[in-house]
Amino acid sequence: MKTTQKKAAANGAAKKKTDQLSKMKSNGLQKKNDPALEEGLGKLFIDLVKDIYWAEKALIKAIPKMIKKASSEELIAALKDHLSVTDGQVKRVEKVFELLGEKAVAKKCDAMQGLMDEAEEIMKDNDKGVVRDAGIIGAAQKVEHYEIASYGTLAAFARILGHERVVSLLEETLNEEKKSGPDIDRSSRIIC
Repeated sequence: MKTTQKKAAANGAAKKKTDQLSKMKSNGLQKKNDPALEEGLGKLFIDLVKDIYWAEKALIKAIPKMIKKASSEELIAALKDHLSVTDGQVKRVEKVFELLGEKAVAKKCDAMQGLMDEAEEIMKDNDKGVVRDAGIIGAAQKVEHYEIASYGTLAAFARILGHERVVSLLEETLNEEKKSGPDIDRSSRIIC
């Protein structure tokens, strides 16, 4: 399956999941005026926003380490580009907090910490060159998958909670993540 077909399939699956979550209200999973469910989902949503905020800020520190350890000029350029995009995503999450009337506070993301620890280990265990570059690419792809899942979930929850301005910010980031996400064909060109 070609990369564009894979991305189209992934986009379709993400949209289906978002549509399913959005139907929660109409399917009776959330009864009108159910303050306990709305409050619980609202709290979970804020916790997940704090989680992705920590993850994005941690990536701003981690990506320069990957750039230092990479040898392929194309990989270095891609990482530098992603660092710039990530900086904008941090600002967008801060805008989400503002729209929600919340203070921008990061909550440690254990999943992202694990992914970054794995990337560190790969970079430490492999000499500079093609193999290390391949490891960096693999680690970066795992991060992208995590971010795509996180922003898709956040956008769906924001929609359910009626935070439409927040939905558009989260979907903007989700679309960026999908565009910069895993591209096996490009990755193989970098390391081959």
